[in-house]
Amino acid sequence: MPARTPTPPAAVPRAAGALAAALAALCLPLSARPAPPGRAPAAGRLAPSPARPVHTYSIVARDPATGQLGVAVQSHWFSVGAIVPWAEAGVGAVATQSFVDPASGPLGIELMRAGRSAPEALAGLLAADGGRDVRQVAMVDAKGRVAAHTGARCIAAAGQQVGKDFSVQANLMANARVWPAMSRAFEAAKGDLADRMLAALDAAQAAGGDIRGQQSAALIVVAGTPSGRPWADRILDLRVEDHPRPLEELRRLVGVARAYAHMNAGDLAVEHADLAAAEREYGAAAALLPDSAEVAYWYGVALASNGQVERALPLFARAYAIDPAWRDLTPRLPASGLLPDDPKLVARLRAAGSAPPAGPGR
Repeated sequence: MPARTPTPPAAVPRAAGALAAALAALCLPLSARPAPPGRAPAAGRLAPSPARPVHTYSIVARDPATGQLGVAVQSHWFSVGAIVPWAEAGVGAVATQSFVDPASGPLGIELMRAGRSAPEALAGLLAADGGRDVRQVAMVDAKGRVAAHTGARCIAAAGQQVGKDFSVQANLMANARVWPAMSRAFEAAKGDLADRMLAALDAAQAAGGDIRGQQSAALIVVAGTPSGRPWADRILDLRVEDHPRPLEELRRLVGVARAYAHMNAGDLAVEHADLAAAEREYGAAAALLPDSAEVAYWYGVALASNGQVERALPLFARAYAIDPAWRDLTPRLPASGLLPDDPKLVARLRAAGSAPPAGPGR
């Protein structure tokens, strides 16, 4: 469904009050319902806040093998990743779209963090939301419990499909085949959680996608168990803000992100003076990004530091060929302990790929 853009500050529900209203709504009998459209919301419920539509297809999912949680989304709307996807390690994931209430994401996470299941959290949010008829929201919690809602006034074609550990949902689609295609693709796909969610997005587009076309996409994957270091728990957090083929670009960025995860592991190994591990990690990154000067260069540095100069020279040459500025960086590394303090070695590495001097008679 659409995901709406941020509302003006005066219209955004107060976080504390909104959470209290949602928690209070969880205590309402199941027969309780928000006021019909056009009526003032009952006391304790949230008034609908002005919204702009971000018509969208998305998936929320959990990997039962790793516990990882994630959201992936595409929309013909600028910067959909800033609005629709929310996830927290060990807690849950939320996609909030159509005429989006931006509070639904963080409040849904807060309710699940407080111990509510995904169905309970969603029920509380909807019962407290006078604009529920134009919302589309889906949640999965850390135990794999799933809930989804498509409001009766979401723009057709709109719908959802809940499966084991996941939900797919869409609105303003070209046809009603989109979300069933997403479900089938996710269930059939191989690979990790990111791969399977990307397969669902590709299937949505192949089935017709957003009737208006494509513009932006995003993907978040977080760890199944929190480490106490939120920055380390965010395995992937990628956005394509504005692109004619956002799904292709999102796939490319996932590949780059995986390569740089190996680069970061290589840097950590260097920091711990584990040159063999650094060589392995940089080598894995180079296999994923063979045309990157950055990756080739630091892989070469790891090899040269580990005494494998002959293997390092072609990597230095590759980096220099892509961008000659890397050649001037090499002499600076010994002072930082990143290359041996050996002027002959440094000169040889700096000269990698240079044409040999002309001999007599040439």
